[in-house]
Amino acid sequence: MDSYITGAAIRMLREKEKMTQAELADILGVSDKAVSKWETAKGFPDITLIEPLAKALRISVAELLAGNPVRNGNISCNMQKSRIYVCPVCGNVIHASGEAMVSCCGITLPALEAEEADEVHRIRFERVEDEYFVTIDHEMEKDHYISFFAYATSDKFEMVKLYPEGNAQARFRIRGHGCFYCFCNKHGLMRQRV
Repeated sequence: MDSYITGAAIRMLREKEKMTQAELADILGVSDKAVSKWETAKGFPDITLIEPLAKALRISVAELLAGNPVRNGNISCNMQKSRIYVCPVCGNVIHASGEAMVSCCGITLPALEAEEADEVHRIRFERVEDEYFVTIDHEMEKDHYISFFAYATSDKFEMVKLYPEGNAQARFRIRGHGCFYCFCNKHGLMRQRV
């Protein structure tokens, strides 16, 4: 587990619910001294109390562990800030328009960090009428290949899945400035600005 619940988060969430330490303690079946110890960082809740604590504070376990509730609002986002996740077990590719907690095959996935494309992974794009024809000179063998291309602009994100033994090429409708991405199964995510 990357993080654990902080006392400040428990206190803030408890106060938001207009609950006293004694009231929270009563719900959880612990003493108010235990809740006080948690909030002053002199102790931590037992792992068996995490789910009941999250329920009492009206948030998810993930939000409790992160220390802040998720506010579900219509927040405008720039698709160029998208995050991409790849499962090392099944190869599933997951796109999120921002930070997310993503898991697949029982594994919590870290977001891929894109590097500027090097000479080996240089993405070439040619304008053909209203499309970009995107290619890369890269082997496409079963043990080393480009898994996908993606094109992100401020308002759209598009991905094309590629397979070994196929061609490392794709077509994307031209939509303005943005970034092309390619994912090499050995070297990771590469980025090149349009």
